[in-house]
Amino acid sequence: MRLTPRLAGLMTLPPLLWAGNAVTGRLLAGQVPPLTLNLLRWSLTACFLLPLAWRALRPWSRIAARWPYLLAVGVFGVGLFNSLQYLALVTSSPLNVTLVAASMSVWMLVVGALFFGERPRRRQIAGAVLGLAGVVLVIGRGSMDTLLQVRFVPGDLYILLAVIGWAFYSWLLARPPAHMRGSARPDWDWAGFLLVQTMFGLFAAAFFAGGEQALGAAPIRWSPGIAAALLYVSLGASVLAYRCWGLGVAEGGPALAAFFNNLTPLFAALLSALVLGEAPHAYHAAAFVLIVGGIAVGMGARPSLQKVPG
Repeated sequence: MRLTPRLAGLMTLPPLLWAGNAVTGRLLAGQVPPLTLNLLRWSLTACFLLPLAWRALRPWSRIAARWPYLLAVGVFGVGLFNSLQYLALVTSSPLNVTLVAASMSVWMLVVGALFFGERPRRRQIAGAVLGLAGVVLVIGRGSMDTLLQVRFVPGDLYILLAVIGWAFYSWLLARPPAHMRGSARPDWDWAGFLLVQTMFGLFAAAFFAGGEQALGAAPIRWSPGIAAALLYVSLGASVLAYRCWGLGVAEGGPALAAFFNNLTPLFAALLSALVLGEAPHAYHAAAFVLIVGGIAVGMGARPSLQKVPG
């Protein structure tokens, strides 16, 4: 596959937008409750998608016949992952969050082996070990003393749970039931399928946000900056990023996409320094090298099944 400027642009823009999403979530911490932020984000995303994909909701019988699967991918992909990500950003930095999230290959192997009967190869295991070492380095803040004390920042644990949930989401996309394969699958395009997932995911997002409000979350301090941030995370980091990612994966393949996805921590480091004044540390660079190295080693195994969501 020849890497053209168009393909490079398609695969570079989503990691940049997703890094911006992490920085935005950090900026809004204390101004918008994190679980409420997720509900607002995907509610606006649904509004943007409706004019593009409203036909996917008709006839409703197609959705009703597949509701258990659609509910599962909606909860894992929209409701759970993004809620936990914004919750993590209350106590953890965007760089930490994106670096831990970049360990997805580790959890994809674990979930695939335990729940989907996918036996990992040696190179995949070696790559996963390198990626996991990068995550441990971030959690330990580059200090063996900190690591031995095992004093986790809550955000580190939240993003780990989010990544594990995303691994389930990815495998559900890669191993769909019979009614979502081949000619039995409804003729939904990218916007239609994302809209259907979003509609189901909003049930979970509303449940989490409702619980947050019931526990006494602080009210939103509305301002033009908050409105602009919501517009960005719903239109830029959701609709635009998913569309470009889908086109890039279709053209370049998931193997190439995996390398570009690991630009997210790099962009998060640059944006954090520019916007938040949070300069990266040496252990962040070492963790980035370990995680990307793990991806490179694992890619050499040529897995029999790989699916990149979006």
